[in-house]
Amino acid sequence: MINTFPISETKIAAKKRSIKDYLALCKINVILLMLVTAFVGACLATNMRPDLLQLTLGLIGIALVAASGAAFNHGIDQQRDKLMARTRHRPLVNNKLSLRQVYGFATLILILGFSLLYFWVNPLTAILSLASMVGYALIYSHWLKPLTPQNITIGGLAGAMPPLLGWVAMTGETHPLAWVLVLIIFTWTPPHFWALAYYRQQEYAKAKVPMLSVTHGKEFTSLQMLLYTLLLSLVTLLPYLLHFSNEIYLVGSMLCNGMFIYLSIRLLIEQTTKRAQQTFRYSIVYLLLIFILIMLDRLISL
Repeated sequence: MINTFPISETKIAAKKRSIKDYLALCKINVILLMLVTAFVGACLATNMRPDLLQLTLGLIGIALVAASGAAFNHGIDQQRDKLMARTRHRPLVNNKLSLRQVYGFATLILILGFSLLYFWVNPLTAILSLASMVGYALIYSHWLKPLTPQNITIGGLAGAMPPLLGWVAMTGETHPLAWVLVLIIFTWTPPHFWALAYYRQQEYAKAKVPMLSVTHGKEFTSLQMLLYTLLLSLVTLLPYLLHFSNEIYLVGSMLCNGMFIYLSIRLLIEQTTKRAQQTFRYSIVYLLLIFILIMLDRLISL
């Protein structure tokens, strides 16, 4: 009697690997951070009382459209990814998935996400989500990234949209506070990404991506990071100055900004990879804290 169990186990293992590879295309960690900001936007739009079904459908649709942009990015960056240690283990680079499979998957989840948002949430959320995806996958990844060291500054708007998307998903319209949240992420993006480009300078140079640290050097990049963190500290005052938040957010955001500025100053002085990595890691925590603070402030004030 022929034992078929090893064959079945092999098929199951292959299927698991395939699912894992498709999930890797979605850049799950990035999507989760985006969804946190979209969730905050949705909660603020409804005075912390969102309709749970609409919120769930909105977040799923936003996540699918954003994941499609990430998958398209894998296809666009395939050749550059081969040259960088950070990305050379991606499934497309390692031939675990074909380019046809990647683009097919990206197209499928884009259609699913857009349809869900358009028919079950509202058309404006669907259109803005699609515009954000095109801005990231096409304008940033395909055009700006290999063209100019200001790629992340210009293209950052696409990645800054989630809080607005969350807001619009609940209300069907935009609001000044939602745009302020977009502005916060837009201003945060350059120092966040330049910290990564600082300690990955040689990889970006090898891949011929004109990041600021490649074209202008590390010292100039760290100076620009400091200037942007100072600008960010002013931008994050807007929710308080425009009377959208109170003292809890003000004090908390000032403490977060103080730490970001301190790390940027230390990087400018020391010019070390360790400091750049530390600044990059903190920048992620910083964004989470800012959005948690503004939501906590609203909760307490109810």
